[in-house]
Amino acid sequence: MIDLDLLLIAAVVFLCAGSVKGLVGLGMPTLGLGPLTLASDLHTAMALVLFPALASNLRQALRGGHARAILARLWPYLLTAVALIPVGALALTRVDLGLLSGLLGVLLVIYAGTALAGWRPYVARGHERWSAPLVGALNGVLTGMTGAFLVPSVIYLQAIRLPRDQLIQAMGLLFLAATVILGLTLGANRLLTPELAGLSALAVVPAFAGMRIGERLRHRLSETRFRRVLLIALLLVGAYIAGQAAWPRF
Repeated sequence: MIDLDLLLIAAVVFLCAGSVKGLVGLGMPTLGLGPLTLASDLHTAMALVLFPALASNLRQALRGGHARAILARLWPYLLTAVALIPVGALALTRVDLGLLSGLLGVLLVIYAGTALAGWRPYVARGHERWSAPLVGALNGVLTGMTGAFLVPSVIYLQAIRLPRDQLIQAMGLLFLAATVILGLTLGANRLLTPELAGLSALAVVPAFAGMRIGERLRHRLSETRFRRVLLIALLLVGAYIAGQAAWPRF
């Protein structure tokens, strides 16, 4: 039987998280998990996020018309970022995840804050051959440890100077692959019950409604203003992650 209270809470959460996702191309799992864990446990929250994250990332990955160019340029990064997720998951019992998540949040805050102040990391096209698999591997391990896809993926994709639409689509491709791995992990551990799968599927509707709102706002922004909005979003998301690590029930 579907829990109507939880469904209502999920609808509001995913409408808001979807709006952020549509605007800047990221944030749905991160912004969705926190509020949902206040109404349920972490495993339930992770299961509820699954279908909205899969559907929204699939939509984001297919839109834009740049998939072939992105895959041709970034396949070493995407391959290692996905392949190393299980390796990171092996460390779940050996690492203080609260501390690690907090550090990732602080890193996002520092990066976004310094970028807003004028600092921009840059990776020359000639250095992508060795840097892409190295940073991708680091991203995969950290994703496996924490479930967070953002670090250092967003920093790296901005450092190689991807244009706005390619950046959005590249994040969609990466997040889609990572979410598939998460879904397989939940299924293998019997954490995705039929009831939770049904609730998660229903939550796709408000998530997509929110994305449409965010996308309309994004298309009204110039490249410069979009980058500023993205950095502000990263700053807030980083502060949120760090706060959740320090005070997990608030």
